[in-house]
Amino acid sequence: MRFRPTPRVRHRLIAGLTTLILPFAALVGLSTPAAAAEATATYTKSQDWGTGFEGKWTVKNTGTASISSWTVEWDFPSGTSVTSGWDADFTSSGTHWTAKNKSWNGTLAPGASVTFGFNGSGAGSPSNCKLNGASCDGGPTVPGDNPPSAPGTPTASDITDTSVKLSWSAATDDKGVKNYDVLRDGSVVATVTGTSYTNTGLSAGTDYSYSVKARDTADQTGPVSGARAVRTTGGGGEPEPGDKVKLGYFVEWGVYGRNYHVKNLVSSGSAAKITHINYAFANVKNGQCTMDDSFAAIDKAYTADQSVDGVADTWDQPLRGNFNQLRKLKAKYPHIKILYSVGGWTYSGGFGQAAQNPAAFAESCYKLVEDPRWADVFDGIDIDWEYPNACGLTCDTSGPAAFKNVMSALRTKFGANNLVTAAITADATSGGKIDAADYGGAAQYSDWYNVMTYDFFGAWAKTGPTAPHSPLTPYTGIPQDGFTSSQAIAKLKAKGVPASKLLLGIGFYGRGWTGVTQAAPGGTATGPAAGTYEAGIEDYKILKGKCPANGTVAGTAYAHCGSDWWSYDTPATVGSKMTWAKNQGLGGAFFWEFSGDTANGELATAIHNGLG
Repeated sequence: MRFRPTPRVRHRLIAGLTTLILPFAALVGLSTPAAAAEATATYTKSQDWGTGFEGKWTVKNTGTASISSWTVEWDFPSGTSVTSGWDADFTSSGTHWTAKNKSWNGTLAPGASVTFGFNGSGAGSPSNCKLNGASCDGGPTVPGDNPPSAPGTPTASDITDTSVKLSWSAATDDKGVKNYDVLRDGSVVATVTGTSYTNTGLSAGTDYSYSVKARDTADQTGPVSGARAVRTTGGGGEPEPGDKVKLGYFVEWGVYGRNYHVKNLVSSGSAAKITHINYAFANVKNGQCTMDDSFAAIDKAYTADQSVDGVADTWDQPLRGNFNQLRKLKAKYPHIKILYSVGGWTYSGGFGQAAQNPAAFAESCYKLVEDPRWADVFDGIDIDWEYPNACGLTCDTSGPAAFKNVMSALRTKFGANNLVTAAITADATSGGKIDAADYGGAAQYSDWYNVMTYDFFGAWAKTGPTAPHSPLTPYTGIPQDGFTSSQAIAKLKAKGVPASKLLLGIGFYGRGWTGVTQAAPGGTATGPAAGTYEAGIEDYKILKGKCPANGTVAGTAYAHCGSDWWSYDTPATVGSKMTWAKNQGLGGAFFWEFSGDTANGELATAIHNGLG
C-alpha cells in the first residue's frame, strides 16, 4: 500500500464495497393489467437529487364502469418516506403509506387516469402495492393466500447486437408460482413459465434495464426483483457520436486493504454507467514502462463468488488477477474501454529519463500494454505525469517540449486505433504548471486530457484557511487565484486545447481539517482531520454519514461537524458540475476513484445522469 502525504493539485492514491444494487432505479413498473382488471396503479421515480427524490403514481381505470374513489397503499423500506405530497391525502403507519383521492379527483371514467405525486427522502422503492384493496397490477387478491416473493435479480448472458439471455433464481409462494413477468425499462415484454428468457429485436449499442416479478396460481403478483443493466453490442462498441466520456480510475492496490475488486464495479451498478476505465498504475523505471504489482495484476486467484462471471480461477490458467477480471468485465459490458495508466504521484519521477528517448519509452509502453497475454484487455494508454517541467513528489527539468515529445512518440507507436490520453495539472495560476509544458501542442496527439480539477486546497496547510479542495469557480476569500476548475479549463482552451478533448475531474473523497470553529470556508484550523488511511482525507462513502454536508461554496459541498471541517462533492454538486461541463462543450468527466463511492455507486450515477 502506498499512501503518501498529499500536496495540492495531484492524483490521489486513495482508494471496498460489495453489495448488489439496482443499477437502474428511475422506473419501477408495478402495473401489468390482467384481462379482468378494473384499475391499475403505476409508480415512477421522476427525479432523484441524491438526498431526496420525486415520486409519482398514476391510477388508471381499466374497467368498464366508473370508479368513484381510489386508495393506493404501499410499503417503503426503513429510511425512505414521503416528506410532502400533492393531489392526494397521505398518511402513514410505520413504513406503510396510504394515499387517498382528493374530493375533486376521485371519480374516474372507464379509460381515464389521474396522477398524484410526492417528494421523498431515502433511496428505497415501493413494494406490496394495493389499489382499493386489490393488486395494483389489476390482479385479484385471495384471502389467506400470500403473494409470491421477489425473484432474484436477473443475470445477463449471450449478449449480441439484438438480443440478450436473462436468467434468475426462482421466487417462492405458499400455493406455488405460476409464471414470471419480464420487465424491460419498467414495461412487461414477456410472461414465461421458466426462470430464463431471451429478449430479441433489440437495438445495437443500446442500454436496457431488466427486472422480473412472479405470479402465483391465483394470479397475484409479488414485488419486482432487482434490475440488471444491459448494453447490447454493436454500434462500433464506442460511445455514439456526441456521447460524453465517463471514466473512472480503478486502483491496483485497492484489492488489499480496501477489499475493492473488479466485481464491485458490477455489484455497485457503476459498470453500466461508465464508458472507460483507467487501470492505475504502471511504473516508470530507467525510462521504461514496467508493471508495478504483478501479483494483483495477473496472478491473484479469485473464487467463484469473487469473480465477475461467477467462475473460479484455476491454479494453471495463464492469466488471473485484475487483468483477467477486467477481461471478464469487458465480456459482460462490451462498451467499456480500458486504458493502462502510467505514472501517478508516486511513479512520475521516471518520466524525466523517459523524455530523453521518447521513442524507446513508447516502445516499452507498447510492449507492456500489448503483451499477448492480456492485449485484449487494454484499448490504449494513459500518461499521468505529475508534472512535466515542474514539481510534484519530485521536480522535473526536462523542458517545456518534453511532454509534447512523449505524447507524439506514444501516438506514433500506438497508432490511430488505440487510445492515447493524459492526466494533467489544473494549476491555472500565472506561471504555474499549465504554463510549464506545451499542453496545447501535445493535444493533437491525445484523444483527451483528464484535467485534475481537485486537490486545490487541503490540510497540508495545517492551520488553514479552510477551503473546498475542488472549487468549480472563484469565490470571495479563495486562498489562491487560479485554483479553480473553471479557470483551468479556460486556460487550457486559450492554449489551443479543444473543449471536446477536456474531461472535468471529480474526486470521490473529501479533504478536511480539525480544530475548526467556523462553519463557513476561511476558518482557521489546528491540523488535518482524522482519516481512515491518511490524515486530512476520507472517502465520500464515509463522509456522507460521518459528516453530512451542510453548505456549498463554488459548486462544491462542505461540512462542519464538531471541530472538523470537510469539503467534498455530493450527487447534487456533481450534477451541477456535469451541467457546467456540458455547457462548456467538454468531452465528459472522469473521477478518482471507484472505491471512494457508495455501495450503490451514488457519485458514478450522478455523473452518468448529469452527462446524459
